[in-house]
Amino acid sequence: MKFMKLGTRPDTFFTTEAIRSLSSEVSTDLKIQVQNSLYQLHKFPLLSKSLRLQLLCSELKNTSEDAIILLPDLPGGAEAFETCAKFCYGITITLSALNIVPVRCAAEYLQMNDDVDRGNLIGKLEVFFRSCILRRWKDTIVTLQNTKQYAPLCEELGMTGRCIDAIATMIIAHPSKANLSHSSQKLLSKDWWALDISELGIDHYWRIMVAVKSAGVVSNKLVGEALLVYAFHWLPNMERDGHQSNQLTENSCSEPLREITLKHRLLLEKLVSLLPIDKGSVSCSFLLRLLKAANILNASVSSKMDLARRAGVQLEEATVRDLLIPSLSYADELLYDVDIVMIILEEFMLQGQSPPTSPPRGKLNCERRRSRSADNVEFEGQENGRRSSSASHSSKLRVAKLIDGYLKEIARDPNLPMEKLIALAEAVPDFARPDHDDLYGVIDIYLRTHPDLGKNARKQLCRILDCKKLSVEACMHAAQNELLPLRVVVQVLFFEQARAAMSSGQVNELPHNIKALLAKTAAGDGEREEPKLQHLGSATHTDDNWSISELKCPTSKLATLRMKLAEVDNGMDDIVMPRDGLMRSSSSRFKALCSIPTKPKRILSKLLSMNRSTSERH
Repeated sequence: MKFMKLGTRPDTFFTTEAIRSLSSEVSTDLKIQVQNSLYQLHKFPLLSKSLRLQLLCSELKNTSEDAIILLPDLPGGAEAFETCAKFCYGITITLSALNIVPVRCAAEYLQMNDDVDRGNLIGKLEVFFRSCILRRWKDTIVTLQNTKQYAPLCEELGMTGRCIDAIATMIIAHPSKANLSHSSQKLLSKDWWALDISELGIDHYWRIMVAVKSAGVVSNKLVGEALLVYAFHWLPNMERDGHQSNQLTENSCSEPLREITLKHRLLLEKLVSLLPIDKGSVSCSFLLRLLKAANILNASVSSKMDLARRAGVQLEEATVRDLLIPSLSYADELLYDVDIVMIILEEFMLQGQSPPTSPPRGKLNCERRRSRSADNVEFEGQENGRRSSSASHSSKLRVAKLIDGYLKEIARDPNLPMEKLIALAEAVPDFARPDHDDLYGVIDIYLRTHPDLGKNARKQLCRILDCKKLSVEACMHAAQNELLPLRVVVQVLFFEQARAAMSSGQVNELPHNIKALLAKTAAGDGEREEPKLQHLGSATHTDDNWSISELKCPTSKLATLRMKLAEVDNGMDDIVMPRDGLMRSSSSRFKALCSIPTKPKRILSKLLSMNRSTSERH
């Protein structure tokens, strides 16, 4: 750290009976009270350097000799005043980044400028500040930190602004140009400055980062990393259940909790305003951690929405833990903020709206008849478009997996409304879920957490499930699941039987008897359903989305399928058993499925009769 010495005389100040004085042959004739310290000094050296003391002494001419000049609001207190007084006496003083701010403010208060005496203290301090302090990284950082205690005066003197400009300039320049007082390892780091400036208060930090960003030299990636360092340094850690860490609790002993919360809230909102616009400049995990803190600190709606939009753009990078944003709303008593995750997902779905398919071959062939140069440009553009579309498709697959994992977590919340769960599940496009095993797991968890859910609500919840996309293992579990509506179990069994029957080869068209059977199953539990079934041979869905569509099998296999159906028909009376029974079928996969839920006999009898009548017509 750079320092400067002024004066040549030895220090002869001493203390007697709580009075500071100077050892001299000349008796003292000036008393000055600075806060709790009383000084007995000489008029000539001090008044020759300080215009304020001249004016105050002139006001005391008609008073007694024991009159005391009071300086209760002198910046820097007794220590800074004594340094100025020693300068007036020519006593050696040492100045550095550690004390230049209070001494400079005290000299300004005492009006020790060159107009009063040539070579006065203010002029010497300014030279040292410009030529030494502002040219050294660590000295500038320390000086800027010290300006906080005398913020208004330092702003007026330009010390704060010049320190900020100097720091920003050194950040923008190559690190080797900054006279760092750190180890060589820090010189090798591309973001050597991030940790140092993280010690600054948010006001100074914000101004530095604005200057750095406006220069356009430092990459947004480095800016994002610096913001990450600062956030982890100052913001309290947030636990998963929404409680703040011990850091905030410990600080609460010294300051009121409300004041601390307000300070952190303002800090977070300023950090949000500094986030770079470019995607990937900060990680999605960091954005979601800021969003968690914003929820807990009750930050402004605009800050929350900004974070949610930014996180939505790169949602594919997130983890389920990142999305578990605590909800502190006392209205719904939910564990997690599902609404904000819905906003994040909607923002993600707005990205890459182009379909994940390649351009038509005919269009490419047509364009290739153009000139070679035009063809190359067009083709490269289309290839880039296809790669971008493919990336968009793969990211949606990852996000679908992410959302299903998130749904499993929030489904355990006993206060979660079913409508919120359904809305979030349906916000994911169908093509993004190649299978529905995770979605079935969500439904199973929700039903077990909410055992009092009504029959109609269970049916409504299960509408988000596509039985055709369940694996064999999921089908086996669903067949034994007593919490599922009966029609869902029947659908699972028949889809698994149809899949087993068609597994031997390529398929063209499913027999009408299976179509009719599966379509009728939707209403086969004895309950009144909305009778809006469309024509079964048109390969369209029924209104409750439980009918099969677009399943095909070879014509040569129709007889085999009819035989399998006949086997099931002939043995159905033996198959219907209590819940612990097992189904017998010629299909090995169908054998593995467990028994149908309770009270299925009347329903399956009706299904069998329909199956026989349909088979006879074919």
